[in-house]
Amino acid sequence: MSETDHLIEDHKDTEEIKIPVNDKRRFNDLGERVAEDPKPVNAEPVRSQKEVELETKLKAEVERREAAEAKLVGVQAKFDEAKSGLEKETAEMRARLMKTLEDRASQSKFNFLVTLLPVLDNLNLAVAASEADPSLDNLREGVRGTARSFEHALASVGVEPVLSTGTLFDPELHEAVDMVAVDADMDGKVVKEYSRGYRFGDRLLRPARVQVGKALSQSAVE
Repeated sequence: MSETDHLIEDHKDTEEIKIPVNDKRRFNDLGERVAEDPKPVNAEPVRSQKEVELETKLKAEVERREAAEAKLVGVQAKFDEAKSGLEKETAEMRARLMKTLEDRASQSKFNFLVTLLPVLDNLNLAVAASEADPSLDNLREGVRGTARSFEHALASVGVEPVLSTGTLFDPELHEAVDMVAVDADMDGKVVKEYSRGYRFGDRLLRPARVQVGKALSQSAVE
């Protein structure tokens, strides 16, 4: 084989050797180069199954805790409401109890004062009876002083006499014992007081026993 033949064979071997080329560029069907897709900057990392499970459990725990807190708030609100209602009821019960005790005490005092009035009546009657006997002047003054002290003691606890003589007859305050003929200006008025009436606060201990004037008609006078 001549030298020329060797050269031809070497050239054939060279053509048969292909060098692999890794061209990462992309081309479309027209042979035009296409820009590569940029890598996403904020791409979320792929999470493992365990991470997903932990996140699910954490979310469930947070929801459970929030539900428990909401329930606790509701229970606290109901407790506060019940406490407020109980305090109000207790205050009202205490007020009713105090009023009941005060009413009982007032009624007891009222009843006691009623029993004392006849004693005062007797003292006043003794004074009136002694007016006709000068020898009883000293005794009369002593009894009169006792009666006045008695009246002052009653006044100190809130007992007041009922005004009668010269006032219009009031069935709420007076008890008519009898009637007497009077002039027109005294018609319907109290002419005489047989026993004094008394009141205790806004309550009447007893009415005054009185004589009431009755004006005669003109025809009766003629």
